[in-house]
Amino acid sequence: MKFFTKSRYALRVMIELARHSQTQCIPLKYIAEKQNISLKYLEQIIVPLSRAGLVRSERGSQGGYRLALDPAKCTVGQVLRAIEGSLAPVECLDPAGKTCTFREQCPSVEFWRGMGECIDGYADSVTLQDLVHNCPPCQEQQEA
Repeated sequence: MKFFTKSRYALRVMIELARHSQTQCIPLKYIAEKQNISLKYLEQIIVPLSRAGLVRSERGSQGGYRLALDPAKCTVGQVLRAIEGSLAPVECLDPAGKTCTFREQCPSVEFWRGMGECIDGYADSVTLQDLVHNCPPCQEQQEA
């Protein structure tokens, strides 16, 4: 599975918001400059994050965006699914994807299902707080 720029940037945006207080609103312009992302592109990224309930916006002179969840409870999986939809490695396992007529006889479907479970499991095990501190769980386990 290949993640596109939009997903990579969304994760950077969420980490930037997690670095700031949940009560402090951060203007998109600040995030755009700090993360070297065009403001126009950032405006497209923030919409699905907001729809998914991951960020909140406030208007006014002190307005901007902030996390809607505690960074320790917001997972990378939530962020990626807000942008990508399903993280299924093949379309036939995507709940919104096409139904494959060969799926019941497919000799590789269990491999793809297992890979999808690994992707989901890892993405759901890493929180924004982990990334703020630069210590994803599998890195900690490897060092132990």
